[in-house]
Amino acid sequence: MRNDWDAIVVGLGAIGSGAAYWLSRRLGDRVLGLEQFALGHSKGAGQDHSRIIRLSYHRPDYIRLARRAFATWAELEAESGTQIVTRTGGLDIGPREAAIPLEGYIDAMTVEGVPFEHLDGSEIARRWPQWRLGEEHHGLFQADAGIADPNKGNAAHQRLARANGATLIENAPVRHLCALGRGGIEVELDDGSRHRAPQVVLATDAWTGELLAAFDRRLPLTIIQAQVTYFAPPDPALFAPDRFPIWIWMDDPSFYGFPTYGEAGPKSAEDVGGAEVTPATRTYARDEVGFARLTDFLGRHLPDQLGPEIYTKTCLYTLTPDRDFVVDELPDVPGLHVVLGAAHAYKYASVLGRVLSELVVDGSTPSAAEIERFRIDRPILLEAHPATSFLV
Repeated sequence: MRNDWDAIVVGLGAIGSGAAYWLSRRLGDRVLGLEQFALGHSKGAGQDHSRIIRLSYHRPDYIRLARRAFATWAELEAESGTQIVTRTGGLDIGPREAAIPLEGYIDAMTVEGVPFEHLDGSEIARRWPQWRLGEEHHGLFQADAGIADPNKGNAAHQRLARANGATLIENAPVRHLCALGRGGIEVELDDGSRHRAPQVVLATDAWTGELLAAFDRRLPLTIIQAQVTYFAPPDPALFAPDRFPIWIWMDDPSFYGFPTYGEAGPKSAEDVGGAEVTPATRTYARDEVGFARLTDFLGRHLPDQLGPEIYTKTCLYTLTPDRDFVVDELPDVPGLHVVLGAAHAYKYASVLGRVLSELVVDGSTPSAAEIERFRIDRPILLEAHPATSFLV
Protein backbone atom coordinates (compact mmCIF):
# COMPACT_ATOMS: atom_id res chain seq x y z
CA MET A 1 0.00 0.00 0.00
CA ARG A 2 1.14 3.51 -0.70
CA ASN A 3 1.99 5.73 2.26
CA ASP A 4 1.79 9.18 0.70
CA TRP A 5 -1.59 10.75 -0.08
CA ASP A 6 -3.04 14.10 -1.03
CA ALA A 7 -5.59 13.93 1.82
CA ILE A 8 -6.27 11.64 4.78
CA VAL A 9 -9.57 11.50 6.66
CA VAL A 10 -9.34 10.17 10.21
CA GLY A 11 -12.72 8.89 11.40
CA LEU A 12 -15.31 7.50 8.99
CA GLY A 13 -18.51 8.20 10.85
CA ALA A 14 -21.10 10.56 9.43
CA ILE A 15 -19.02 13.65 8.63
CA GLY A 16 -15.79 11.77 7.93
CA SER A 17 -17.51 9.50 5.42
CA GLY A 18 -18.96 12.60 3.77
CA ALA A 19 -15.51 14.19 3.63
CA ALA A 20 -13.97 11.03 2.13
CA TYR A 21 -16.64 10.98 -0.59
CA TRP A 22 -16.43 14.64 -1.54
CA LEU A 23 -12.62 14.56 -1.47
CA SER A 24 -12.65 11.47 -3.71
CA ARG A 25 -14.67 13.41 -6.29
CA ARG A 26 -11.79 15.87 -6.50
CA LEU A 27 -8.72 13.76 -5.72
CA GLY A 28 -9.71 10.24 -6.76
CA ASP A 29 -7.36 7.53 -5.55
CA ARG A 30 -5.16 9.98 -3.65
CA VAL A 31 -7.56 9.92 -0.66
CA LEU A 32 -7.15 7.67 2.39
CA GLY A 33 -9.88 7.18 4.99
CA LEU A 34 -9.16 5.54 8.36
CA GLU A 35 -11.71 4.17 10.82
CA GLN A 36 -10.69 2.72 14.18
CA PHE A 37 -13.67 0.33 14.31
CA ALA A 38 -15.63 -1.55 11.65
CA LEU A 39 -17.45 0.66 9.17
CA GLY A 40 -21.04 1.13 10.29
CA HIS A 41 -20.26 0.54 13.97
CA SER A 42 -22.54 1.86 16.72
CA LYS A 43 -19.87 2.94 19.22
CA GLY A 44 -20.09 6.63 18.35
CA ALA A 45 -22.94 8.88 17.25
CA GLY A 46 -23.47 8.48 13.53
CA GLN A 47 -25.43 5.25 12.93
CA ASP A 48 -29.17 4.57 13.18
CA HIS A 49 -32.23 4.64 10.95
CA SER A 50 -33.12 8.29 11.43
CA ARG A 51 -31.93 11.78 12.26
CA ILE A 52 -33.86 15.04 12.00
CA ILE A 53 -33.24 17.31 9.02
CA ARG A 54 -34.86 20.75 9.08
CA LEU A 55 -34.72 24.37 8.01
CA SER A 56 -36.13 25.50 11.34
CA TYR A 57 -33.08 26.77 13.24
CA HIS A 58 -32.22 29.45 15.75
CA ARG A 59 -29.74 31.37 13.54
CA PRO A 60 -29.62 32.39 9.89
CA ASP A 61 -26.17 30.84 9.34
CA TYR A 62 -27.48 27.40 10.28
CA ILE A 63 -30.50 27.86 8.01
CA ARG A 64 -28.35 28.82 5.03
CA LEU A 65 -26.09 25.84 5.65
CA ALA A 66 -29.17 23.61 6.00
CA ARG A 67 -30.39 24.75 2.58
CA ARG A 68 -27.08 23.69 1.09
CA ALA A 69 -27.33 20.44 3.07
CA PHE A 70 -30.65 19.58 1.42
CA ALA A 71 -29.13 20.27 -2.00
CA THR A 72 -26.02 18.22 -1.18
CA TRP A 73 -28.05 15.22 -0.02
CA ALA A 74 -30.04 15.46 -3.25
CA GLU A 75 -26.82 15.22 -5.27
CA LEU A 76 -25.72 12.19 -3.28
CA GLU A 77 -29.13 10.56 -3.74
CA ALA A 78 -28.98 11.10 -7.49
CA GLU A 79 -25.49 9.62 -7.80
CA SER A 80 -26.05 6.71 -5.43
CA GLY A 81 -29.61 5.83 -6.43
CA THR A 82 -30.48 5.75 -2.71
CA GLN A 83 -33.19 7.80 -1.00
CA ILE A 84 -31.68 9.27 2.14
CA VAL A 85 -34.06 12.14 2.97
CA THR A 86 -37.77 11.61 3.64
CA ARG A 87 -39.83 14.77 4.07
CA THR A 88 -42.46 14.52 6.80
CA GLY A 89 -42.77 18.13 7.91
CA GLY A 90 -41.54 19.20 11.32
CA LEU A 91 -42.97 20.65 14.53
CA ASP A 92 -41.14 22.73 17.11
CA ILE A 93 -43.48 22.64 20.11
CA GLY A 94 -43.35 23.87 23.67
CA PRO A 95 -44.91 25.96 26.41
CA ARG A 96 -45.39 29.63 25.62
CA GLU A 97 -42.92 30.34 28.43
CA ALA A 98 -40.15 27.90 27.60
CA ALA A 99 -36.41 27.42 28.01
CA ILE A 100 -35.99 27.49 24.21
CA PRO A 101 -38.07 30.45 22.97
CA LEU A 102 -39.59 30.07 19.53
CA GLU A 103 -39.03 33.75 18.80
CA GLY A 104 -35.42 33.17 17.75
CA TYR A 105 -36.56 30.52 15.26
CA ILE A 106 -39.31 32.77 13.96
CA ASP A 107 -36.88 35.64 13.46
CA ALA A 108 -34.23 33.50 11.75
CA MET A 109 -36.68 31.81 9.38
CA THR A 110 -38.31 35.15 8.56
CA VAL A 111 -34.94 36.72 7.70
CA GLU A 112 -34.06 33.74 5.48
CA GLY A 113 -37.46 33.57 3.80
CA VAL A 114 -38.32 30.09 5.09
CA PRO A 115 -42.09 29.47 5.00
CA PHE A 116 -43.59 28.26 8.28
CA GLU A 117 -46.80 28.34 10.30
CA HIS A 118 -47.13 29.52 13.90
CA LEU A 119 -49.84 27.37 15.51
CA ASP A 120 -51.48 27.29 18.94
CA GLY A 121 -51.73 24.06 20.88
CA SER A 122 -55.33 23.33 19.95
CA GLU A 123 -54.60 23.68 16.22
CA ILE A 124 -51.62 21.34 16.49
CA ALA A 125 -53.80 18.78 18.28
CA ARG A 126 -56.51 19.18 15.65
CA ARG A 127 -54.12 18.53 12.77
CA TRP A 128 -52.19 15.81 14.58
CA PRO A 129 -54.55 14.26 17.14
CA GLN A 130 -51.71 12.12 18.48
CA TRP A 131 -50.73 15.21 20.51
CA ARG A 132 -52.26 16.21 23.87
CA LEU A 133 -51.72 19.96 24.19
CA GLY A 134 -53.44 22.96 25.73
CA GLU A 135 -53.65 26.67 25.09
CA GLU A 136 -50.49 27.07 27.16
CA HIS A 137 -48.61 25.46 24.27
CA HIS A 138 -47.73 26.65 20.78
CA GLY A 139 -45.49 25.57 17.95
CA LEU A 140 -44.03 26.09 14.50
CA PHE A 141 -44.68 23.83 11.53
CA GLN A 142 -42.17 23.79 8.68
CA ALA A 143 -43.08 21.56 5.76
CA ASP A 144 -39.56 20.81 4.46
CA ALA A 145 -38.37 19.02 7.60
CA GLY A 146 -38.07 15.28 7.82
CA ILE A 147 -35.74 12.33 8.24
CA ALA A 148 -32.16 11.86 7.09
CA ASP A 149 -31.14 8.19 7.19
CA PRO A 150 -27.60 7.70 8.59
CA ASN A 151 -27.41 4.01 7.78
CA LYS A 152 -28.11 4.73 4.13
CA GLY A 153 -26.25 8.04 3.94
CA ASN A 154 -23.02 6.78 5.50
CA ALA A 155 -23.01 3.64 3.37
CA ALA A 156 -23.61 5.68 0.20
CA HIS A 157 -20.73 8.03 1.03
CA GLN A 158 -18.38 5.11 1.66
CA ARG A 159 -19.46 3.09 -1.39
CA LEU A 160 -19.07 6.02 -3.77
CA ALA A 161 -15.78 7.13 -2.24
CA ARG A 162 -14.36 3.69 -3.00
CA ALA A 163 -15.88 3.77 -6.48
CA ASN A 164 -13.99 7.05 -7.04
CA GLY A 165 -10.74 5.35 -6.06
CA ALA A 166 -10.41 6.31 -2.38
CA THR A 167 -8.89 3.76 -0.01
CA LEU A 168 -11.00 3.26 3.14
CA ILE A 169 -9.50 1.11 5.89
CA GLU A 170 -11.57 -0.09 8.84
CA ASN A 171 -10.29 -1.45 12.15
CA ALA A 172 -7.33 0.92 11.84
CA PRO A 173 -6.94 2.94 15.07
CA VAL A 174 -4.70 5.99 14.88
CA ARG A 175 -2.01 6.02 17.55
CA HIS A 176 -0.45 9.40 16.92
CA LEU A 177 -0.43 12.46 14.67
CA CYS A 178 2.56 14.70 14.14
CA ALA A 179 3.40 17.69 11.99
CA LEU A 180 6.33 17.10 9.67
CA GLY A 181 9.10 19.68 9.63
CA ARG A 182 8.99 19.91 5.84
CA GLY A 183 5.22 20.41 5.87
CA GLY A 184 2.37 17.97 6.00
CA ILE A 185 1.17 15.60 8.70
CA GLU A 186 2.10 12.02 9.52
CA VAL A 187 -0.55 9.63 10.79
CA GLU A 188 0.73 6.62 12.70
CA LEU A 189 -1.56 3.63 13.18
CA ASP A 190 -1.59 1.15 16.04
CA ASP A 191 0.02 -1.45 13.79
CA GLY A 192 3.03 0.83 13.35
CA SER A 193 2.32 1.82 9.76
CA ARG A 194 2.65 5.49 8.85
CA HIS A 195 0.83 7.59 6.27
CA ARG A 196 1.56 11.13 5.22
CA ALA A 197 -0.44 13.89 3.55
CA PRO A 198 -0.32 17.69 3.28
CA GLN A 199 -3.96 17.81 4.39
CA VAL A 200 -5.66 15.75 7.13
CA VAL A 201 -9.30 15.93 8.21
CA LEU A 202 -9.87 14.97 11.84
CA ALA A 203 -13.51 13.83 12.12
CA THR A 204 -13.20 11.80 15.30
CA ASP A 205 -15.96 13.24 17.52
CA ALA A 206 -15.60 11.85 21.07
CA TRP A 207 -11.99 10.81 20.35
CA THR A 208 -10.90 14.27 19.13
CA GLY A 209 -9.31 15.31 22.42
CA GLU A 210 -7.04 12.27 22.49
CA LEU A 211 -5.62 13.00 19.04
CA LEU A 212 -5.28 16.76 19.53
CA ALA A 213 -3.20 16.14 22.67
CA ALA A 214 -0.25 15.46 20.35
CA PHE A 215 -0.36 19.16 19.46
CA ASP A 216 -0.80 20.28 23.06
CA ARG A 217 -4.32 21.42 22.21
CA ARG A 218 -7.27 20.93 24.53
CA LEU A 219 -10.92 21.57 23.71
CA PRO A 220 -13.44 21.92 26.56
CA LEU A 221 -15.76 19.18 25.32
CA THR A 222 -18.49 17.40 27.27
CA ILE A 223 -19.25 13.81 26.28
CA ILE A 224 -22.50 12.25 27.45
CA GLN A 225 -24.16 8.91 26.89
CA ALA A 226 -27.48 9.62 25.23
CA GLN A 227 -30.18 7.14 24.27
CA VAL A 228 -33.13 6.76 21.92
CA THR A 229 -36.05 4.34 22.24
CA TYR A 230 -38.28 2.75 19.62
CA PHE A 231 -41.80 1.89 20.78
CA ALA A 232 -44.44 -0.44 19.31
CA PRO A 233 -47.66 1.62 19.65
CA PRO A 234 -51.10 -0.02 19.72
CA ASP A 235 -51.93 1.58 16.36
CA PRO A 236 -48.74 1.96 14.30
CA ALA A 237 -50.66 3.61 11.45
CA LEU A 238 -51.10 6.73 13.61
CA PHE A 239 -47.35 7.34 13.35
CA ALA A 240 -46.79 6.63 9.67
CA PRO A 241 -44.49 9.20 8.00
CA ASP A 242 -47.38 10.62 5.94
CA ARG A 243 -49.48 11.17 9.08
CA PHE A 244 -47.01 12.26 11.74
CA PRO A 245 -44.09 14.73 11.43
CA ILE A 246 -40.75 14.82 13.17
CA TRP A 247 -40.93 16.97 16.31
CA ILE A 248 -38.81 18.75 18.92
CA TRP A 249 -40.06 19.77 22.37
CA MET A 250 -38.57 23.22 22.92
CA ASP A 251 -38.13 23.27 26.68
CA ASP A 252 -35.85 21.93 29.39
CA PRO A 253 -35.75 18.96 29.36
CA SER A 254 -35.98 18.87 25.58
CA PHE A 255 -37.32 15.80 23.79
CA TYR A 256 -37.58 14.91 20.11
CA GLY A 257 -39.09 12.20 17.99
CA PHE A 258 -39.86 10.62 14.64
CA PRO A 259 -42.66 8.83 12.87
CA THR A 260 -42.33 5.12 12.26
CA TYR A 261 -39.25 4.59 10.10
CA GLY A 262 -36.82 1.69 9.98
CA GLU A 263 -38.50 -0.22 12.81
CA ALA A 264 -42.07 -1.26 13.65
CA GLY A 265 -42.78 1.91 15.62
CA PRO A 266 -41.74 5.53 16.22
CA LYS A 267 -38.56 6.68 17.94
CA SER A 268 -38.24 9.29 20.70
CA ALA A 269 -35.46 10.57 22.93
CA GLU A 270 -34.37 13.24 25.37
CA ASP A 271 -31.80 15.68 24.01
CA VAL A 272 -28.69 16.01 26.23
CA GLY A 273 -30.24 13.86 28.92
CA GLY A 274 -27.49 11.37 29.76
CA ALA A 275 -24.61 11.05 32.18
CA GLU A 276 -21.16 12.43 31.41
CA VAL A 277 -18.80 9.67 30.21
CA THR A 278 -15.71 9.03 28.14
CA PRO A 279 -15.43 6.60 25.23
CA ALA A 280 -13.74 4.20 27.64
CA THR A 281 -16.32 4.45 30.44
CA ARG A 282 -19.54 4.55 28.41
CA THR A 283 -21.86 1.55 28.62
CA TYR A 284 -24.63 0.27 26.39
CA ALA A 285 -27.12 -0.16 29.23
CA ARG A 286 -30.41 1.74 29.32
CA ASP A 287 -30.44 4.72 31.68
CA GLU A 288 -33.55 3.96 33.74
CA VAL A 289 -33.97 7.49 35.10
CA GLY A 290 -33.75 8.96 31.61
CA PHE A 291 -36.11 6.32 30.25
CA ALA A 292 -38.64 7.23 32.95
CA ARG A 293 -38.39 10.94 32.03
CA LEU A 294 -39.10 10.08 28.40
CA THR A 295 -42.05 7.77 29.07
CA ASP A 296 -43.53 10.29 31.51
CA PHE A 297 -43.37 12.99 28.83
CA LEU A 298 -44.90 10.70 26.21
CA GLY A 299 -47.61 9.66 28.62
CA ARG A 300 -48.63 13.30 29.05
CA HIS A 301 -48.34 14.50 25.46
CA LEU A 302 -48.18 11.49 23.08
CA PRO A 303 -49.90 8.67 24.97
CA ASP A 304 -50.83 6.75 21.82
CA GLN A 305 -47.14 6.23 21.10
CA LEU A 306 -46.53 4.27 24.28
CA GLY A 307 -46.43 0.55 23.81
CA PRO A 308 -43.89 -2.21 24.30
CA GLU A 309 -40.30 -1.09 23.96
CA ILE A 310 -38.80 -2.38 20.72
CA TYR A 311 -35.31 -1.45 21.88
CA THR A 312 -33.26 1.37 23.38
CA LYS A 313 -30.01 2.37 21.67
CA THR A 314 -27.23 4.40 23.30
CA CYS A 315 -24.82 6.77 21.57
CA LEU A 316 -22.22 9.39 22.43
CA TYR A 317 -23.00 13.11 22.37
CA THR A 318 -19.82 15.21 22.02
CA LEU A 319 -20.78 18.75 22.96
CA THR A 320 -18.96 22.04 22.59
CA PRO A 321 -19.84 24.46 25.41
CA ASP A 322 -21.91 26.70 23.11
CA ARG A 323 -23.27 23.73 21.04
CA ASP A 324 -21.83 25.29 17.89
CA PHE A 325 -19.88 23.17 15.42
CA VAL A 326 -16.14 23.26 14.91
CA VAL A 327 -15.07 23.47 11.26
CA ASP A 328 -11.59 24.93 11.09
CA GLU A 329 -7.89 24.41 10.44
CA LEU A 330 -5.83 24.16 13.60
CA PRO A 331 -4.05 27.56 13.59
CA ASP A 332 -0.59 26.27 14.51
CA VAL A 333 -0.75 23.07 12.42
CA PRO A 334 -1.27 23.97 8.75
CA GLY A 335 -3.23 21.31 6.93
CA LEU A 336 -4.95 19.80 9.99
CA HIS A 337 -8.70 20.38 9.67
CA VAL A 338 -10.85 19.67 12.74
CA VAL A 339 -14.61 19.10 12.53
CA LEU A 340 -17.04 18.54 15.40
CA GLY A 341 -20.80 18.30 14.98
CA ALA A 342 -21.80 19.07 18.60
CA ALA A 343 -24.49 16.34 18.56
CA HIS A 344 -26.85 18.00 16.09
CA ALA A 345 -24.95 17.67 12.82
CA TYR A 346 -26.16 14.61 10.98
CA LYS A 347 -28.41 16.71 8.76
CA TYR A 348 -25.22 18.57 7.77
CA ALA A 349 -22.96 15.51 7.42
CA SER A 350 -22.69 15.56 3.64
CA VAL A 351 -22.44 19.32 3.24
CA LEU A 352 -19.81 19.56 5.99
CA GLY A 353 -17.86 16.87 4.16
CA ARG A 354 -18.23 18.94 1.01
CA VAL A 355 -17.09 22.12 2.79
CA LEU A 356 -14.03 20.30 4.15
CA SER A 357 -13.17 19.05 0.66
CA GLU A 358 -13.36 22.63 -0.62
CA LEU A 359 -11.11 23.86 2.17
CA VAL A 360 -8.61 21.05 1.53
CA VAL A 361 -8.47 21.35 -2.27
CA ASP A 362 -9.28 25.02 -2.90
CA GLY A 363 -8.34 26.67 0.38
CA SER A 364 -11.78 28.32 0.52
CA THR A 365 -15.48 27.43 0.45
CA PRO A 366 -18.69 29.06 -0.79
CA SER A 367 -19.99 28.43 2.75
CA ALA A 368 -17.33 30.63 4.39
CA ALA A 369 -19.92 32.97 5.91
CA GLU A 370 -21.89 30.05 7.32
CA ILE A 371 -18.90 28.49 9.10
CA GLU A 372 -17.38 31.74 10.35
CA ARG A 373 -18.70 31.18 13.90
CA PHE A 374 -17.39 27.61 13.97
CA ARG A 375 -13.74 28.55 14.42
CA ILE A 376 -11.64 26.39 16.72
CA ASP A 377 -10.07 29.43 18.41
CA ARG A 378 -13.30 31.23 19.27
CA PRO A 379 -13.06 32.60 22.84
CA ILE A 380 -15.27 30.03 24.57
CA LEU A 381 -13.11 27.17 23.26
CA LEU A 382 -10.01 28.78 24.75
CA GLU A 383 -11.46 28.80 28.27
CA ALA A 384 -10.49 26.02 30.65
CA HIS A 385 -13.92 25.76 32.29
CA PRO A 386 -16.46 27.66 30.18
CA ALA A 387 -20.12 27.98 30.99
CA THR A 388 -22.18 25.59 28.93
CA SER A 389 -25.39 26.13 26.98
CA PHE A 390 -26.57 22.96 25.25
CA LEU A 391 -30.19 23.80 24.38
CA VAL A 392 -30.77 24.65 20.70
